[in-house]
Amino acid sequence: MSSKPILIAGGGIGGLTAALALLRQGREVQVFEQAAQLGEVGAGLQLSANATRALHLLGLSKELAAIAVQPSGKEIRLWNTGQTWKLFDLGESSIAKYGFPYYTIYRPDLHRVLVDAIRALSPDAIRLNAKCERFEQDVPGGHVRLYLADGSVSEGQALVGADGVHSAIRRQLFGDGVATYSGCMAWRGVIPVDRIDHSIVRQVGTNWVGPGRHVIQYPLRAGKLLNFVGIVETDRWMAESWNQRGTHAECHADFEGWHPEIHELIRNIDVPFRWALMARPPMSTWTKGLVTLLGDASHPTLPFLAQGAVMAIEDGFILARALGEVGDVGAALKRYEAARIGRTTKIVERSTENGRRFHNPELASAEGAASYVDREWRPDRVIERYHWLFDYRVDEVSL
Repeated sequence: MSSKPILIAGGGIGGLTAALALLRQGREVQVFEQAAQLGEVGAGLQLSANATRALHLLGLSKELAAIAVQPSGKEIRLWNTGQTWKLFDLGESSIAKYGFPYYTIYRPDLHRVLVDAIRALSPDAIRLNAKCERFEQDVPGGHVRLYLADGSVSEGQALVGADGVHSAIRRQLFGDGVATYSGCMAWRGVIPVDRIDHSIVRQVGTNWVGPGRHVIQYPLRAGKLLNFVGIVETDRWMAESWNQRGTHAECHADFEGWHPEIHELIRNIDVPFRWALMARPPMSTWTKGLVTLLGDASHPTLPFLAQGAVMAIEDGFILARALGEVGDVGAALKRYEAARIGRTTKIVERSTENGRRFHNPELASAEGAASYVDREWRPDRVIERYHWLFDYRVDEVSL
């Protein structure tokens, strides 16, 4: 094994999962994070059993249980009447069926758990204020050379671009690519539960569906917070940024006529943030030589299957497996890509499809909605839509 580290550009969920998995193999890792301090944007995540399987195998079960919520199930609710349909059971049902829990979790909490685990194994593995600008592969000795914005240079046996949707590593490998506005923008916010009527707060994930828009809500941080995401079809193109502030009045207006519970949630968001949802075609390859991509850098997806962060976690675990099981680094990176590209492409495509399902015009009336929901979310279709996602086993996938 080379004495040089695996270089990881980006200290988000996917990059940190890869780093932890590699460190648990006894490998040296260096993570380069451009931010001056560690932390993730304040948003919620859903971690289905395929993700918690990977995180439990990395030794994080106790830490996750202390900070996450294990919802009892998921439900569909109609935008104006609040009529409710059960989507599927979770809780003990997830553990019985898939062996691992389904969690809803505050993104900064998951980030902190990963950082703490990495630093316990290698205190200096994460380098801050380290913006990656470019790399060279034709380095004597068969290594990668990474150049940072501060003028420093690092060498490693491989480079992983885990630097997000605007990845500098992807740009050098393949160019900027084509991003088109999906026709949807998103509102997001996190709400302390002590601000709102407690009848609104239940231990379930709720998908409110309606013509041209939908809302996702679920509990976070051991039930102390409630996550809100509202997706709106609109021609008002906004920036592709998680940190663009909107106003409560704008958010209320986008959900005019929706159930009073939705407006109760919007009123109690500290700051409603908004961002444009951009669509990108799936990549046919994301590896060249000793450089590969991971997470949103390789397969950004619309957030309609709750699998964006989950895919990054799967990527990180399987990348480490490939590097541990295949002797040649370049061959290992290609095996990692081959193991992942079909699944991630399917998730990207199914996510887009699910967004259309949530926004169908048949949901405009209660009569049409009842027929539509009964048809689209009948048990056999729910199993077909979700079982292949949740039953994925990162430790058993063939490489």
